[in-house]
Amino acid sequence: MKILFIGGTGTISAAISRALLAEGHELYLINRGSRNSLLPQGATSLLADVNDEQKVAALIKDLTFDAVADFIAFVPEHLERDYRLFKGKTKQLVFISSASAYQKPLSDYRISEGTPLANPLWKYSRDKIACEDYLTHLYRTEGFPVTIVRPSHTYCETSVPLGVHGAKGSWQVIKRMLEKKPVIIHGDGTSLWTMTDSRDFARAFVGLLGNIHAIGEAVQITSDETLTWNQIYECIARALNVPLRAVHVSSEMLAACSDYDFTGGLIGDKANSVVFDNAKLKRLVPGFAATIRFDQGIKRTVDYMLAHKECQQPDEEFDAWCDKVIAAVEKAVKEVGS
Repeated sequence: MKILFIGGTGTISAAISRALLAEGHELYLINRGSRNSLLPQGATSLLADVNDEQKVAALIKDLTFDAVADFIAFVPEHLERDYRLFKGKTKQLVFISSASAYQKPLSDYRISEGTPLANPLWKYSRDKIACEDYLTHLYRTEGFPVTIVRPSHTYCETSVPLGVHGAKGSWQVIKRMLEKKPVIIHGDGTSLWTMTDSRDFARAFVGLLGNIHAIGEAVQITSDETLTWNQIYECIARALNVPLRAVHVSSEMLAACSDYDFTGGLIGDKANSVVFDNAKLKRLVPGFAATIRFDQGIKRTVDYMLAHKECQQPDEEFDAWCDKVIAAVEKAVKEVGS
């Protein structure tokens, strides 16, 4: 197949790019050239800012594609641009939405594609819902060949997936663990969550490309493994070979802290228990199953981060904030217990 990615070097898309090239597909990437070191060998780079619609149109003037996937569309305007660029030039447009778009608060912890989309707590999710509405309308009124993919918490080798971290990523939490300092887990750590290794995600995603049964459909891609947040952090600590020193802080308290905005990411997403029903994905991609357990995948991620300095971005501001929050919790416990 001849495939075009808008993006292609991110947490999800990099693994998919590698999988497609390994299978011998022809892959084009629209990118600005700012992350050339991450471009997969064998892909054809179309150097442009995708928002420069005139330049992109010129670059693809003589090209048609079996599938186009947009990994960096966040608002309907981005997809309106894609529609203008790729109408008549692709057999399938794949939009990467988000499982955070599902109903909050949940009426049922079991999530399928039939779960309502409604998240009043997170603008990011509402924008993704608006994007889905726009594309669904195009499919219903014009037959525009759309497939919507809803990932949940997908991780790769360059960053440890966490519930609570600062603006600079996950390294500072890892550093705290290595220094045997306490780390914050939201809630009591017993809510259910699903982590998906990007290599598993890639295999499912590739199975949807060029798949006639996926046209007009919304499909979630996640692992079938369910973990508590306590188990997630324990797996990370074991991969680091250090004891886990967890301090549990209510999601409401974390969201109320003015230093960081956790309302959407926690109250509107990670604080909820979710268990995904992937029956639809398995019908569309026969034989697919996520095979990488979290304890196995996170060991790879931890080893990679420890071996690559570029993944170790310090965040002293977040570190100090953690100390402040933990001290406040410990003080409250002492005062109540006295």
